[in-house]
Amino acid sequence: MPPSTPKRDFWRGMRDGAPFILVIIPFGALFGVVATEAGLNVFEVLTFSVVVIAGAAQFTALQLMAEDVPLVIVLISALAVNLRMAMYSAALTPYLGAAPVWQRALVAYFTLDQSFAVSSVTFEREPAMPVSNRVAYFLGAALAVSPLWWAATVAGALLGKSVPEWMALDFAIPITFLAIIAPMLRTLPHVIAALVSVVMALLFAFLPYNLGLLVAGVAAMMAGAEAERQIENRRRGTEAVQ
Repeated sequence: MPPSTPKRDFWRGMRDGAPFILVIIPFGALFGVVATEAGLNVFEVLTFSVVVIAGAAQFTALQLMAEDVPLVIVLISALAVNLRMAMYSAALTPYLGAAPVWQRALVAYFTLDQSFAVSSVTFEREPAMPVSNRVAYFLGAALAVSPLWWAATVAGALLGKSVPEWMALDFAIPITFLAIIAPMLRTLPHVIAALVSVVMALLFAFLPYNLGLLVAGVAAMMAGAEAERQIENRRRGTEAVQ
């Protein structure tokens, strides 16, 4: 079998990211519809999607803006929802940190839930993959969905209220995140963090401005980190005894 090349891995990344198209299109269209109902025009919807390119943060900010929440709360909430991107970046650094600056800038912009989900699994499975191939694979996975996200948000904005209610586009939001999260729950700390986030989000759902999500996110990160620390300490103790 011939050695893999960046071009081949780029197309492999696109192929691996392609299944997310099934939910990205209705997800993006739903955002476009909701955004126009909130008062944004088509250009503003597209700009929002291109600049932010993070569906969960976009929906969070849009909902709070529609409720006339103070701008500071909108920004803090959107940033909190996107805190996971900082964790994604930290997880990708060992694999992509040696890439040139301009490539790291592209990776930073295209760090999406989908591109991280497929890339992290592939990089762990193939530790010998060259950095250039990793970058190509990552960008392929990102470009499999990002242009369609932009196009779908514009389509939703153009259609607006003409989308019939029976289509129920909102099904795409939970399915998207279930498809991303489920394959990543590979270790006990991951499972603990997920469970803590669910429980805390339900317990603090009464807080205004969706602040319960901030509490849940912080609690989940702390629980996951503590679980990893406990497991690592136990492993070191076992090795010391041996």
